[in-house]
Amino acid sequence: SSGINAEYGEELKNQKTDWSKNEFYKTSDTLLPPVKDTCLRVDSRTLSPEEFRNKYELPRIPIVLTHVMDNWPSMTKWTIKKLAKKYRNQSFKVGEDNKGNSVKLKMKYYKEYVACNKDDSPLYIFDGNYGDHRKKCALLDDYKVPDYFTEDLFHYCGEKRRPPYRWVVAGPKRSGTSVHIDPLGTHAWNAIISGYKRWILFPTHTPRYLLKQKLPDSEAITWFKYL
Repeated sequence: SSGINAEYGEELKNQKTDWSKNEFYKTSDTLLPPVKDTCLRVDSRTLSPEEFRNKYELPRIPIVLTHVMDNWPSMTKWTIKKLAKKYRNQSFKVGEDNKGNSVKLKMKYYKEYVACNKDDSPLYIFDGNYGDHRKKCALLDDYKVPDYFTEDLFHYCGEKRRPPYRWVVAGPKRSGTSVHIDPLGTHAWNAIISGYKRWILFPTHTPRYLLKQKLPDSEAITWFKYL
């Protein structure tokens, strides 16, 4: 079906009043405090996988690896305009309904949505099945898993039994996820192709009450606004 799946219809009934009731689109640029970026940058061209593991992974020191994506085709091919042209009729997951069913949107409609949305917390693509799709799997050719992250224990489960392990993510301003821990003891690596993503990382000993505050909702923009 075109557009948003029928199962999502109930949630869309109050879109005008509920989805943009706070009018964050007017204030989001000033709503977030300035970024105090203290994350270490490390040049991947001079860092071996062994050095990465011993100096950063084992001591749990977060870093940003530079120059990893210099030769990735995605750096020029993954623009909303080009994706909407190549995958215009392909559906990507943008959320779940109240019953836990996937909500999908064709790329051509998502492009239009991004261009004009005023939602407080916009829908964003978070698709973990693109690699198994006969057309969307072409995205796999546009990037390469860095040498630091090639170890993959779930590989031994077999492709049919392993849990989701790769995602393509895209979203406009104000989109994002709330505080969480990655499932199944995993920790994902992320590559920012364009734009920016704001992160807050907490040490493992952070008290739960500091992370799970009582807020009007669980959206990322709300978390940043109140905390």
